[in-house]
Amino acid sequence: MRPRFNFGAAVRVVRTIRNDGTMAGMRRGDLLVRRGSVGYVREWGVFLQDQVIYQVHFLDTDRTVGCREQELIAADAPWSAGDFQYGDWIYSAHALSIAGEVVVDAGQSGQIQATGQGPQGDCYTVMFGERWFQVPASALALAEDA
Repeated sequence: MRPRFNFGAAVRVVRTIRNDGTMAGMRRGDLLVRRGSVGYVREWGVFLQDQVIYQVHFLDTDRTVGCREQELIAADAPWSAGDFQYGDWIYSAHALSIAGEVVVDAGQSGQIQATGQGPQGDCYTVMFGERWFQVPASALALAEDA
């Protein structure tokens, strides 16, 4: 089994990496690395004799995370991330209404349940309370940025 990336190679994570319980001092499910982040390969090894795992250092967070080979691409490869990712906590940038009735107040928090392209460009399936809505990216803001 040969690794695709060499030591020191710049790589981009193509999916959000969350704590699976192996990162000390963090809760299971906590965000470790956002999709699209660039890091540098420090080491690699084999897990269960069929998966290459890379130890990747992300300079912006000064965090080293284990990543499976299929979670990485070369940092200079074409990349389109979108504004939000599955599981992101967001808030409504303004009130949202259906047929003139406000169903989501401005500033109400929600969570991204699915991403995709809608007829108007990027749109997301968001759960506000117990209801799901398809909402354009322009009507949302990332809660981490607040």
